[in-house]
Amino acid sequence: MLAAVILSGGASLRMGSPKALVPYQGRPFLEHLLDLTRHPKIGVRRVVLGAHADSIADAVRLAADEVVINDDWEKGQLSSIQAGIRSLPAATDGMILFLIDHPLISADLVNDLVERFCSTQMPRPRIVLPVYQGKRGHPVIFSAAVYGELLAAPMEQGARSVVWAHGEEVAEMVTSEQGCVLNLNDPGTVQRVLGPSL
Repeated sequence: MLAAVILSGGASLRMGSPKALVPYQGRPFLEHLLDLTRHPKIGVRRVVLGAHADSIADAVRLAADEVVINDDWEKGQLSSIQAGIRSLPAATDGMILFLIDHPLISADLVNDLVERFCSTQMPRPRIVLPVYQGKRGHPVIFSAAVYGELLAAPMEQGARSVVWAHGEEVAEMVTSEQGCVLNLNDPGTVQRVLGPSL
């Protein structure tokens, strides 16, 4: 069983408002990503909130056990990853990590990543990630085998240090979905990429 962890703990300073609530096809980014977590092999779902926890929780319906509050959100993204890991039950085989500012991905991409992780012969890859035109993107699946490394990783390097440490154990999945590498973290980028979709 995989866990889905959606990171939405930052201050969204460049956006000027919570990224989780930016509209995409008539719904907030967060609702779109929540829909992508409805996969038969994803049995646990967590949304890590921080700076705008109250406004996000008021706007998007979340079950109580899905919400993780990261009181250390100011320390950066890794602190939210760590909060998400600590909230997971012991039975997960891994987690698929979604970033709130990378919402332009499809259920097909999520399915392909999950199937790549779950169908690979043992031992499973430590990390599975999409690659668009040679650039690595999101979401990323981390095997439970590296949870300890993520919990011990240096804050200044973040999860990248774990990816770098497992070069030969990273399974890259080539995709035609540019959204996996599009970081929508300010209004100008959102307007340029989404245009009339807003």
